Amino acid sequence: MKVISLFSGCGGLDLGFIKAGFEVVWANDFDKEAVQSYRFNIGEHIVHDSIYNIETDTIPDADILIGGFPCLGFTVAKGKSRTLDCDYNQLFQEYARVLNAKEPKYFLVENVTGIKSGKEFNDFFHNTILKAFENAGRGYRVKYETLISSDYGVPQNRKRVIILGVRSDLEDEITFPAFKIEERLTLRDAIFDLPLEHDLSIPNHIGTKHKVKINGYVGNRQLDWDKPSPTITGRGSRTGGAVIHPHPNRHRRLTVRECARIQSFPDDFIFSGSNGACFAQIGNAVPPIMSFFIANEFRVLFGKERLSFRDTVWKLPYKGKIDGYLRDGMEMGLV
Repeated sequence: MKVISLFSGCGGLDLGFIKAGFEVVWANDFDKEAVQSYRFNIGEHIVHDSIYNIETDTIPDADILIGGFPCLGFTVAKGKSRTLDCDYNQLFQEYARVLNAKEPKYFLVENVTGIKSGKEFNDFFHNTILKAFENAGRGYRVKYETLISSDYGVPQNRKRVIILGVRSDLEDEITFPAFKIEERLTLRDAIFDLPLEHDLSIPNHIGTKHKVKINGYVGNRQLDWDKPSPTITGRGSRTGGAVIHPHPNRHRRLTVRECARIQSFPDDFIFSGSNGACFAQIGNAVPPIMSFFIANEFRVLFGKERLSFRDTVWKLPYKGKIDGYLRDGMEMGLV
């Protein structure tokens, strides 16, 4: 069960697949600090280079291709400046180039919901992006859904479009996770145990000194201890500016470690680079726990049982709570 990873970032999507028993044999990203984080936490198999420079014959064969091409041109957070003409919006072609050349059995793409938000973008999504994947190599059967990370135990209301594909010569059908955790994990579950002040004895428990100003705009909204966090974003200038949410106590903004907890990165996952670089790595990542549950569906295609989340190791304070919700869901026939 071998995996190729494109636009890997610091490795959130990859970590979920690894926890589910897959082997990532090759990965790639252009971001220097993200690659450093990936190498420190996951492995040396990541190549630091632009995807445009990658020759497909240098990529080993694998069963699955995964990745989320950059979303800067699609995200609705850009407001009226969002445009299809953005260079980032063409990076799906590089994913399709690798898909065409390597012809893996299956593939997965992750992106923001803005990729199909609005008529112009929706038409482009269905008529150009999906068609490029469907027509790659021997052809692929493609499906997609919008998933919410809080349905899978991530303490964050993060919506993302997940595209799955199966090579046309295979009879297999890939499914999305059928269950949803009924109870939502909250900010209290995620970060309440962390010190209120920056603490260098806790890896990455540092952050920006940008003042808190609650005014209702993105990055300046009051967070509720007893609700999931809003989306942790990766956009911005990497200076740790106003897109970093305020702490629920409003005395400062969230630290790198708090953002990592909210994204479901375990506490032993250490981020490299400046605060701004770390915030960007985390915000651009796929929540590893959500990735795990998606990866579990691919296991079935290889004739293997889904792994029990309870039997996997995640150094997170709310792991036991997810275990409990899953146990309750099994008893009620929901999982």
